[in-house]
Parts: sequence; C-alpha cells; structure tokens
Amino acid sequence: MAPSNSNSLGTRAFNVFRGGLIGVVEVVPGVSGGTVALIIGAYETLINTAGHITSAARLAISDLPRGRGGARAKEELRRADWPMMLPMMIGMVCALALGAKLVAPLVEDHQQYAFALFFGLVLASLYIPYSHSGQHWKPLNYLVAAAMGLGAFFLTGLAPAEVTANPLTVFLGGSIAICALVLPGLSGSFLLLTMGLYQPVIDAANNRDLALLGSFGLGCVLGLGLFVKVLKWLLEHHHHLTIVVMTGLMAGSLRALWPWQDDDRNMYAPGDGTPATFTLMAFGFALVVTVIVAEHRIQRSKKRRATLPERGRRKHARV
Repeated sequence: MAPSNSNSLGTRAFNVFRGGLIGVVEVVPGVSGGTVALIIGAYETLINTAGHITSAARLAISDLPRGRGGARAKEELRRADWPMMLPMMIGMVCALALGAKLVAPLVEDHQQYAFALFFGLVLASLYIPYSHSGQHWKPLNYLVAAAMGLGAFFLTGLAPAEVTANPLTVFLGGSIAICALVLPGLSGSFLLLTMGLYQPVIDAANNRDLALLGSFGLGCVLGLGLFVKVLKWLLEHHHHLTIVVMTGLMAGSLRALWPWQDDDRNMYAPGDGTPATFTLMAFGFALVVTVIVAEHRIQRSKKRRATLPERGRRKHARV
C-alpha cells in the first residue's frame, strides 16, 4: 500500500483521533481494536505498516553481523505509511493511558449499559467487512463465516481463569492478546480477562509498574511480529476468504457484549433496565449506520465529480 500524500494539520489531527478510538476500545473487554480499525477505514493500512515494521526489524537483525548498516531495513521502513500511522500511534497510546484510568472503571460500574452500546456498534459494523470483501459471497463463504462465528461464540463464553501475574505470564498474555488488536472480532482485553490477566495489566498501567508493563510490551511486540506477517500474507493472497473469516469472528464475538450476563459469562434473557439497554443498543447501531451512509454519499459525490467535464467540475466545486 502506498503511503498517503496528505500531511496537513487537519489530517494529522484526524488520524490522532482515529488512533484514539482504537486505543479506547482496547481497554473494554469484548470490543476489538481491529473492528474499530475496519470501521474507520484504517485496517489494511495498519496491517501493512505493521508488516513493514516487522520486516525491517528482521532485516536489521540479519544485516547486523554482516555490517551492512541496516540499509535494507531503512528501505523497508520507508515503505510504511508514516504520515498516517504516527499520529494514529500517538492517539492509541494516549487513549490507552486515559482509558485505563477513565473508561475501564466506567465500564466496570455500568457494564450492562456499556455492553449494550458496543453491541449495537459491532452489530451494525458487520456490514463493513461483508460489503468490502471484494467479491460476492457464495454459499460456502456463509458456511465458513458461520463456523468461525460458532468458534468465537464458544471462545467468548469461557469463564475467566485465575492466573498469578508475573513477568512470564504477563509476557505470554501480551503475545496472545495483541493478536486481537489486528484481528476484528476478538478483543485483546477480553482475552486478557479470560486468562485472568486483565486487572493485573490495568493495575500495572495505573501504578506504573515498569517490570510488568515491560514484560507485557515485549510480549506484544513478539506476538504482533509473528501474527501480522501471517495476516498480511493472507490479505494479499486470499483477501476475500480472510474477510469472510473476520466477519464470522465479529458476529460470534457479539456474545461477549450481550448486556445480560454474569461474571462467569452465563447469558440471560433481558431483565432489569431493558428500555434503557435497548435504547443504547439502538443508538450504537444507528451511529454506525449514519457513518456508513455518509461514507457512501461522499464516495458517490467523488465519482460524480470525476465523471463531470472540466467546466462542470469547476462549477460543481464553486457550488
């Protein structure tokens, strides 16, 4: 993917905002940062940039004994879309820090209503990968998506484990959970919760426990480096099937956001607070639908302007 040409202040600020959206949801169990990246149109750029970074790291290590100075690594890094990714990374880091302080306690205190909002958001977002896979879906595609959905439904129904938090377990947890950052449907924080490491990581961030945070970060780097190369290859060579799998994972992961469930993830029929809960669910759904409709109108306007004669384009622009 070619780097983006736009580098204006407004574009950079918008990319900081987009990265912040991804960072905020990463502290909410059940919501995938990859899902948000799909919604905001940054998913494949995120995967490509991560792939260039991991390739550069591998080339730098292999060139070190040969004394080549990392020229190949620098060339690989130049291929990444830094004008877009650097502001997004800044937004993600800042939002993660603020989310651990503000959003995570809010979700914990009002879980039913928070889950309802995100349930509506993710449910409406299923249209995005479904309509952007590049091909029409065939019956086999629906079967594959259904199988992936059942797998995600089962995984998100597992009761949280109890694990002693130490540098090794946090390292392993980070290497697994980071995969959900780039995989729509599965939430990194939800996987940490399943492994019993969510609260220790949140506490480490709030208390600035550098030992645990360092282990977690190292695990994230390793996991991301291994997984993103596989995902990048799949998107390049099997784009449609990969998107089909992601759509199924997103659909199955809705189980994790069902508003009526207990701490062991047993689901119940709607009960207390039903009107407010369904109102928030509908609001989240309508919010994504509004974004999708607005995007379609913008795209149609661009296509219409591109087909106008030169004089017509100038007049249209003045209007």
